[in-house]
Amino acid sequence: IMSSFTTRFFSKIKYKRNILRNLTYEKIKNTEIKSNFGKFTNNDTYAILTGKFTGRSPNDKYIVYDNNTRNNVWWGSVNHPISNKKFNNLYEQVEKHYENLEDIYIFDGYCGAEESSRKKIRFYTENCWQYHFVKNMFIESPPLPLEDFKPDFTLINACSIVDKNYKDDNLNSENFIALNITESIGLIGGTAYTGEMKKGIFSLMHYWLPLKGILTMHCSANKGLNGDTALFFGLSGTGKTTLSADPERLLIGDDEHGWSDDGIFNLEGGCYAKTIKLTEESEPDIFRAIRPNALLENISFKEGTNEPDYDDISITQNGRVSYPIDHIDNIEPTMCGTHPKSIVFLTCDALGVLPIVSKLTKKQAMFHFLSGYTSKVAGTEIGVKEPIATFSSGYGEAFLTLHPIKYAELLKEKMEKHDANVYLVNTGWIRGKYGVGRRVNLSTSRKCISAILDGSIDKYGYTNNNLFDLDIPNKIDGIDQNLMNPIDSWEDKEDYIKVATDLKEKFEQNLKNKNIVL
Repeated sequence: IMSSFTTRFFSKIKYKRNILRNLTYEKIKNTEIKSNFGKFTNNDTYAILTGKFTGRSPNDKYIVYDNNTRNNVWWGSVNHPISNKKFNNLYEQVEKHYENLEDIYIFDGYCGAEESSRKKIRFYTENCWQYHFVKNMFIESPPLPLEDFKPDFTLINACSIVDKNYKDDNLNSENFIALNITESIGLIGGTAYTGEMKKGIFSLMHYWLPLKGILTMHCSANKGLNGDTALFFGLSGTGKTTLSADPERLLIGDDEHGWSDDGIFNLEGGCYAKTIKLTEESEPDIFRAIRPNALLENISFKEGTNEPDYDDISITQNGRVSYPIDHIDNIEPTMCGTHPKSIVFLTCDALGVLPIVSKLTKKQAMFHFLSGYTSKVAGTEIGVKEPIATFSSGYGEAFLTLHPIKYAELLKEKMEKHDANVYLVNTGWIRGKYGVGRRVNLSTSRKCISAILDGSIDKYGYTNNNLFDLDIPNKIDGIDQNLMNPIDSWEDKEDYIKVATDLKEKFEQNLKNKNIVL
């Protein structure tokens, strides 16, 4: 049943002559050619700029605080409350803006490859390239008359307006991403960054599905040729997308998944990858996916040409490309998989004190899932000169709508029920901390993943690292045995103990700060 807001908005625009709905890629291209907003690359991929926002604006994201959300939402630094009255003020501005638009783009589709739990989503956008993005990223509905598609949630993107009264409304800034869960409607204003649409819906799936016993996860997933499924959790820079792309396995999805009683399913219909320093050698699947119908964001060009320059980060380090999942050759067409037998937590430990791979107990899996540790290193963010330990619950805290414990309890329940093994893989530093040692070779990380997936990781048994209480494989074929236990590869053993002890204390303090007790 459409809410009062969505019904009202729909009635305002449904008779407009300039509604452009569920366009084909051919029509999108023709519109983009005429708009002259962006630029086509040398291989006919469209590239656009999203303005002053080239990343998400987390302090401008709000959820309406009401009787339904009061006791469910994890209020605090991630989820900021907004009153119904303030939301109504924003809605009035958005509605007025859309009444004056010449063209209105509508995308009707689904979030979730599993039919029994998927949500029907309607997007209104004021630009064709925003429509292009959601067409790439979500699952398009079969052709239906406009009035016959009844969305579970409607997201209206009014990126070119701002809330000039934000100080009176006591909001963070003039920009807003406001989600009204009870009324099934969301509003975006002031930011044209397309990722706000993707992650806004992900935040909502993080609300709806766990309350029904379905775990939502910020992870990639792939499937072996014999049907076994694996999950890869990890924050930016840990190798989540790279290591889940395997020529011997089928990709289910690269970023957002659900785990129900029937197995794993992708929430999306596309991929959204970083382009920084992208080459065909380093990321062949992503590089080759950048072709007509893909959409590039905030990338630079080689001077005087229409050839992308992925090494030029003068616009942003967060250059992106979105593309339909079928731009990847090796995909699982159903975007679904069985219950996973292997779960991999990826971390880029710039301190070099965690093993390159270790096997976790169920309790340790809970600990590391709730911690979500990685390191920010120099070059990843402006002002970062030394490695900074970063913790993000669920390896995606910014999108968690409920308390992290809710997701961890669901993970524990499903791990135990389906006998999944969990591993921690460090793609960061070895032989010393950042500035002393070196980064783990991608080939070494791939060998660790292969050993996990084919079961050979158990071949030579394990030794316990007393400091972190982790079970470390004694040997993996093809990997220098001296690299297995990190302390063995450090020249200064005392410094290892000092650095490792400091990190262990940071882990414990992080959970205390969030009032998480295991």
